[in-house]
Amino acid sequence: MSARRDGRLSAALVCTALSAAVVGSVGAPLITPVATGMHVSLGAAQWTLTITLFAGAIAGPVLGRLGSGPYRRITILTALALVAVGGLLTVLPLPFAALLIGRGLQGLAVAVGALLMSVARAHLPPERSTSTIALLSVASTVGIGVGYPVISLLDQIAGLRAAYGLGFVLSTAGLAIAWRALPAEEPGERPRIDVLGALLLALGTLGLLLVIAQPSIWETTWLAGGVLAGSVAILAVWAIIELRASAPLVNLRLLRQGHLLRANVAILIAGLGLYLLFSLLTRYVQTPGGAPYGFALPGVAAGAALIPFSLLGFVAGKSMPRLVARITERWTYALSAGIAIAGALLFVVAGTSLLAVLTAIGLLGFAVGGIFALMPKLVLAGVPQDETASVLSINQIIRSIGFSLGSALAGSLLAAATPSGSLLPDRSGYLTAALWALPPLVASALIVTTAAGRRPRSSAKAPADRDASATPSTTSSRPAPARADRP
Repeated sequence: MSARRDGRLSAALVCTALSAAVVGSVGAPLITPVATGMHVSLGAAQWTLTITLFAGAIAGPVLGRLGSGPYRRITILTALALVAVGGLLTVLPLPFAALLIGRGLQGLAVAVGALLMSVARAHLPPERSTSTIALLSVASTVGIGVGYPVISLLDQIAGLRAAYGLGFVLSTAGLAIAWRALPAEEPGERPRIDVLGALLLALGTLGLLLVIAQPSIWETTWLAGGVLAGSVAILAVWAIIELRASAPLVNLRLLRQGHLLRANVAILIAGLGLYLLFSLLTRYVQTPGGAPYGFALPGVAAGAALIPFSLLGFVAGKSMPRLVARITERWTYALSAGIAIAGALLFVVAGTSLLAVLTAIGLLGFAVGGIFALMPKLVLAGVPQDETASVLSINQIIRSIGFSLGSALAGSLLAAATPSGSLLPDRSGYLTAALWALPPLVASALIVTTAAGRRPRSSAKAPADRDASATPSTTSSRPAPARADRP
């Protein structure tokens, strides 16, 4: 009877994670349809993706704090309910601003995955917990591969709002499954939330995104400079407050460990480069007919073009343990970054070939799966067991901010390459933007490879903690499969 109950809980968690993954992936295939259907620029439409990543970055640590111990169930249910409300806003025939608000609320789905892993760790026996957490990670990869073509097909058959409707239906289904399946938690102490820290982090990060994603703001230099300086100042104040707080939103004191700081810097700039490429390739394959470049793929075919990304990302997650055993963690990381660089160069050199672009997408998927499978071990090396959750929480925020910056930079570079009065950028804009991804990827690989010899060789094994921000790597010394918060 207990085994059957554990099986039901495991299946419910995986189904909920799969629905959340599809909801999080709704934005990318619909950037061009949003621009054409709602009569906004592609740069503005890019925000339907950027705002989701931004919301996930800010919500992650907050949900992690709220979802500790006794408030785990209610936190998950509340987050999923807000995701469903966001889905409803995307479906209703409301202005573009309402769509952005809805996409922001759907960003909470990005942060729910870690809480679901925490439920598995807290309420399932060790062997079932380990396998379920692995499935939760795989669910995110499968969600991208399944979600993109289905969403594109719905857009092609029934229109933009019907495509967004899939996200609303799945978020409602996920909420219903979680309501029935999530176990009650034992009573305990109420978690303390650093509200001021969350607000300052949100304001500072949003300011940076505005400066990067809105080229028009630089037409008034003093305004752009003021926003940039204000954002940096806000983030500096946030850092000071977090360092002095007794219960900080993010424990920045841990970054005093040199190897941890270097690993997080590496993942920040790698996330920027990887998501810059991801945004470029997803927009490129959606280029409508009549453009002097692209392939005019129908909606479902444009979505299916992302299947190689998911498949090779899954393969990378599975192959990392064998690669690490052969060439060490640092060189496996460098290899993954090099594969992403190869994908970018292939796109630049042979972007007129559909096969070449699909190959570039697959290479990018392998790189993303590899880098984010390795990162937990890199940041946990030498970290005491009781600090595991805090370390992973920091890494989650930095990774999501890197994604947001990459998405915003893609929109900015392509907007700058769009002639006045035109909807589509010049093809040269895509090629230039792809080359912009190379320096951060090279720098990330250099940081990891040159610093690896100075960090502790031992990797801290994860404690049996119940914190919501823990990941699959906290239950096993092996690198995790492709993570739930990947693009």
